[in-house]
Amino acid sequence: MELAYQALQKYFGYTSFLPLQEEIVKNILLKNDVFVLMPTGGGKSLCYQLPALLLDGVTIVVSPLIALMKDQVDGLKANGIVAAYINSSLRFDEIQHIKLELLENRISILYVAPERIMLPDFLLFLQRLNISLIAVDEAHCISEWGHDFRPEYRQLKLLKELFRQTPLIALTATAIPEVQKDIITQLKLANPKIYKASLNRENLFYQVKPKDNAYHQLLQYLKNHKRDSGIIYCYSRKSADDMANKLRKEGYRVLPYHAGLESNLRTETQDKFVKDDIEIIVATIAFGMGVDKQNIRFVIHYDLPKNLESYYQETGRAGRDGLRSDCILFFSNGDKRKIEYFIEQKGDETEKRIAYKKLLDMVNFCEGRTCRRKILLDYFGEAYHETNCGNCDNCLEPKETIDGTFIAQKIISCVSQVRERFGTSYIADVLCGLKSQKIIRNLHDTLTTYGTGKEYPKKQWQAFIRELVQLGYLKSEGDKYPIVKLTPRSRDILSKKERVLLTKPAEEVQIAQKYFDEDFNHGLFEILRSLRKELADAEDMPPYIIFHDSSLKVMATHFPRSLSDFRKINGVGESKLEKYGEVFVKEIVDYCKEHNVEPKVISVRDYNPAPGKTMKTSTLQETLELYKQNLTIEEIAQKRNLAVSTIASHIEKLILSGEEISIDKFVDIDRQEHIITAMSILGSERLAPIKEKLGDDYSYEEIRLVRASEMSNREIA
Repeated sequence: MELAYQALQKYFGYTSFLPLQEEIVKNILLKNDVFVLMPTGGGKSLCYQLPALLLDGVTIVVSPLIALMKDQVDGLKANGIVAAYINSSLRFDEIQHIKLELLENRISILYVAPERIMLPDFLLFLQRLNISLIAVDEAHCISEWGHDFRPEYRQLKLLKELFRQTPLIALTATAIPEVQKDIITQLKLANPKIYKASLNRENLFYQVKPKDNAYHQLLQYLKNHKRDSGIIYCYSRKSADDMANKLRKEGYRVLPYHAGLESNLRTETQDKFVKDDIEIIVATIAFGMGVDKQNIRFVIHYDLPKNLESYYQETGRAGRDGLRSDCILFFSNGDKRKIEYFIEQKGDETEKRIAYKKLLDMVNFCEGRTCRRKILLDYFGEAYHETNCGNCDNCLEPKETIDGTFIAQKIISCVSQVRERFGTSYIADVLCGLKSQKIIRNLHDTLTTYGTGKEYPKKQWQAFIRELVQLGYLKSEGDKYPIVKLTPRSRDILSKKERVLLTKPAEEVQIAQKYFDEDFNHGLFEILRSLRKELADAEDMPPYIIFHDSSLKVMATHFPRSLSDFRKINGVGESKLEKYGEVFVKEIVDYCKEHNVEPKVISVRDYNPAPGKTMKTSTLQETLELYKQNLTIEEIAQKRNLAVSTIASHIEKLILSGEEISIDKFVDIDRQEHIITAMSILGSERLAPIKEKLGDDYSYEEIRLVRASEMSNREIA
């Protein structure tokens, strides 16, 4: 793993791994099959890109979209890594040239689509190569239980038969437990190591807004986010076109994107978006899977998504750089009925049943009064124990409640009197005293609960019923036409053993706006952003491939005026330092001279947090806090459930970033002296010769810590 750490810093500009990455890389290097469930922005790509640099041969990546391949390859090339893709966008001679380079072992990573890799001629060609690893990205596409099933993915099981000795890694960001099992079975993974990162994207703010005067609410939101990149999802092509036209007239740089547009126009539109030539895309679900744009600050669902997998994947396009981003959904029962209509057009009854169940879960998410994050994570089988996530509308602005005990008693009594045989709508009709033929035929107009709920409209009674289901006082069974039934807790309400609080009937609310006092120099940030755009345009690549917004904000906070300081910023690897370091540092130095800005010491708090983590709870900060409790590295590793080597890399980074850390309790003074002596003889650039000279009694972790301490002491001197 020492070589892995060196490659991580050299090519990607990082000195420590994100959660699970180190363990995944180790297992791939040990030639094990691996299954990875990791959220968007959690670092899935690095799990196979880094081993590709260390293994002898080529890594084949199966990827579903041309745009995704291009973005990934452009990013790898920018980091000094030899990568390529083969797809229909290339000419025959270009493909032949890439094949020749592959045969000569000059390419580390090759991206191909599932359709191409399964062509008999292409499979024969692959068998001539030294393939060290196969990665199947977006692996949920293989499962019929998934939300984005693609039949051609099913054929990929042949890969494990043809390349039995080659490790295979399957990766996805959205898979319920059934889909996870299906991926492992269908790809024939052999005793795979399974890694499931938390799907919690802490930097995303979730809000569900009643679809009432939605366009006005949308304009109010956009007014405060004029320079931000964002996606607005609509259900139909026509609504996407109409919305884009209306926003364009309001002065926004916006384009529509959907399957009804010509292929070259879709490509051009996506290209403009990733290059920051337009700020907003109004799209159907045809857009997004291939977009690796890091600085999308908002994703707005103007219409209801079909299921929570789609919603999670689409909102996951926001905030991939780990910075705070908004996910806003407009909900109406009218949208629900539209989706139900399309479900009815399906011919397969099993498909219908699955679709209705998924839609019901989507609606429960929208109507829930509890933490949105908890509902979402529960759906994917992940327990979330926080009582308040602090970053969704229900937690930040809890809805006002009323004593709903009497309301609940009416509803529960009605459910009991209709013998638990009807759904939400019918029960609400009985309570409101509706004289429908069905109610009269069933003699339910003679029930004691009939007409007892005229103080609220039907829509409100339905909301109360759904809330009681979410709170466990009732349950809903069935897919297409769910029936409301009693639970053991129902009796506690009727017997007055328990009181229940229900959400106060809603009044009109505005889209919640979260404002944060981000402590960086906005003037310098805009200058650096313009410089990044200029360089990106010259190289015909998206700006984020040069540096993410999060890196620019660190530059605009601490004003690095030398290449050595610039190198400390996360995301600055050797290739980018050499290519862009001088021009960015010059811009920063000029700005500081003009505005009399004093430089600041770059400390650990200025590094980008792990995606989905806030600065306060970054992985390095957690290690720092435990260090301050006087714990050993082994004790910190045990408390955090991480490898000792990972904690050692945290300590190393903390030292190099300026934190006052003594390594005396980690490495004996005499051993430090021996390591320093060895470094003075052999130099400190490479650790392997030092380790070889000192012998097996010394660990790489000790050597890394001593080296970091010495470098820090020299800088202070």
